[in-house]
Formats: sequence, structure tokens, C-alpha cells
Amino acid sequence: MHHARRPTPSPVAFILKWVAIAAAVALISVVSITAYAVTSVTQQFSSNAVDIGNSTAAPPAPPPFLGAYEGGFNLLVVGTDNDPNQGVSFGERDATLNDVNILLHVSADHQNAVVVSFPRDLVIPQPECTDPATGTVNEASDAEALNDAWGRGGLACTAATISGFTGVDIQYAAATSFDGVIELTNAVGGVEVCLTGDIADTDSGLYLSAGRTVIQGQDALAFLRNRKGVGDGSDLSRIGSQQQYLSSLLRKIKSESTLSDITKVYGLAQAAAQNIKPSTSLQSPDSMVSLALTLKDIDLSKVVFVSYPVAEYVNDINKVQPVPELADQLFTKILADQPFTLSPDSAPTGSADEGEAAPDPAPTDAAPPADAAPTDSAATPEVIEGLSGQNAAEETCAVPN
Repeated sequence: MHHARRPTPSPVAFILKWVAIAAAVALISVVSITAYAVTSVTQQFSSNAVDIGNSTAAPPAPPPFLGAYEGGFNLLVVGTDNDPNQGVSFGERDATLNDVNILLHVSADHQNAVVVSFPRDLVIPQPECTDPATGTVNEASDAEALNDAWGRGGLACTAATISGFTGVDIQYAAATSFDGVIELTNAVGGVEVCLTGDIADTDSGLYLSAGRTVIQGQDALAFLRNRKGVGDGSDLSRIGSQQQYLSSLLRKIKSESTLSDITKVYGLAQAAAQNIKPSTSLQSPDSMVSLALTLKDIDLSKVVFVSYPVAEYVNDINKVQPVPELADQLFTKILADQPFTLSPDSAPTGSADEGEAAPDPAPTDAAPPADAAPTDSAATPEVIEGLSGQNAAEETCAVPN
């Protein structure tokens, strides 16, 4: 019996067959690696999570329905000084302090965001807090520097302190130390900053020339820690540098579509998992990505960075106290979820305004619909005079002293 002769496969078919096999193997490998990576990152986040006492925060939906968080939220970011895990690389200190305290508020419609920086030496009331390491209960205080909150009760105490005197319900919180700043900056490939003159600060180890420079690693940390070499040498000048850095970071992330680049997303997730202590409401990386996605479509000019308004403390010239009337105006807007803008002369302490960066891409030749409603001037955000800060579309430069 004769069998039909099998056709000899062509070279092209042979190549396509092996390409298909290779693609399948690659796909399985990628899925396996991604699954392992997500599991690894999630475990690291969960093991570091801290209960800040807020049970109302519901985490965003998990994949495959991951998207921007629905509605508005408040996130507290704390930068600690002298974290025990960092050793003595940055000098020895007596205690761990919450030196950087930043509150992010995103509006319910995801059209506006406010980033408030609180000076570390701000003297305010603090609630009763329990030290999570020792169980020691620290009594409430009528007047204490904000950066003592961490020593009184860690991340939970810091969140409770800021929530208590602002009236803002803080659903999410995260803390990082010096090493975290370095790794997160490296993960995005550095951040561009600007100086109006050369700077050489031996205290922070910052040595940069005038003009624009992309910083990462130790230079990024030194720029954010630098205080005596910029402006009036106060913590307020350092806040100005931090606002410049964060604005530049946000511009870079949006311009380079970082959230669409799996390599960068994973790098950020790994850096965050290894260096961030999240609240239990934020312990899943999915939650952090979901919150971050709310910023994706907000116009840069509508992301306002502002310093909490302060004046010299009556009992100590080295500390500051709130300016109640101005602070009330600021948080009335935040609590009511209403946008606002800053006056043209609001450049942060120790910073010089270098004009606005290119606006978010938008069509310029499209005519408005025939039935479009006329512009309502009353809808224009109110200007709060007297606040110091900038929006994310503005490029500022640090001014060496």
C-alpha cells in the first residue's frame, strides 16, 4: 500500500514554526516572571504595613480591573531621618524623626490635586499616641514640634497629628527613609533640577554647578536634604527645593508615560516595596498604582504644591507656628474639594520662578461645539493670596545663599 507523500515544509514555514514556539516559551516565561514579581512585591509590602487606625479606606479593585481610584482621597507621605535600617551611613542621631511631611489631596473628579508640605519644626497639638515598638503610651501634648510625632508613635501618630489639626481624613499613608529616596529616584532614571548659582554644602554633601542638572543617587538625596546652602538656610527653603524636585518628577513621569512602561513600573514597584512602609490600607501594590493613576490625566497646572503657612514661634525663634487665617483658607478649600490657585509672587522660599513648562498636550485647532456653554468666570479657581508654593507646570530654580 502506498502512502501519500508528505509535503516538504518550505524554509519560511519552518522558520515561522520555530518563531511561534519561541514566542510561546517567551510568553510563558514573562507570565511566570511577572507573577513571581507581583507576588514578591506584594509580600514585601504586606510585611511592612502599619495600621494607622483608619478603617474607612477601601483598597482599589484588584487586577484585571485595575484602574484609577474612584473618587477623591488623601495620602500622607512621610520622610524619616535616622531610620534604624539605614545604619550610620548618614551620620548618627539620637532618634528617628519625621522630617518630611507631605499631604496629597486628589479631588473627587480627578481634575485637581493639592500637595501640602508641613515644616518639621511646626509646633502644634499632638494626640495621645502609642509607641508600636515598646507599647509606651505618650500623653497628648498642646504644643510640640511636628517631627516629634514619629518618636511618639511612628507613622500612625504622624498621620493622627496632621489629621487632628487640619481636619483632613487621611485614608492612606506611607513612610520612606534616605535609602528610599535614592532608590526611587534611580528607578525613574533621575530627576532634573535647576540652580541659579553654584552650590557647595558640606553638611548635605551637595556640590552642583549653576544651571540644569539631572540628579539621582546620593546627589538627589543631598538636594532634598540640603538646607543651609539654599535661600535663608531654613527648613522652608528646603521645602522649596522639595517642591521643585516633585514638580519636575511629575513632569517627567507624565511626559515619558512611565505608567505605560512595564520595566519602569516594575522598577518603581520594587523600589517602593523595599523602601516604603505603607499603611495597611495601602499594603497592596495594586492600591498604590491605582492611586497614582488618578494623577495621569490631571493638567500639570492644576497640581498645586503649597507650604503650610507659618510664622515664627513665639517661644522659640528656631521653630514655627501656624498662621490660622491663611491655614483656614487653605483647608476650607481642601475639605470642600474646591480648586484654588496661587498668586504670581508665590515662589517658594529659596526658589526663583523660571516660567511655566510646556503645558499638557491638547488640540489647539479644534473649535468649540456650537452648543457649548459660555465660559463661567465664577468657575475660575480662587487665588489664595499669601501662600507659598508653585504648580507642577512651573519650573523653578533653587537659589544658593
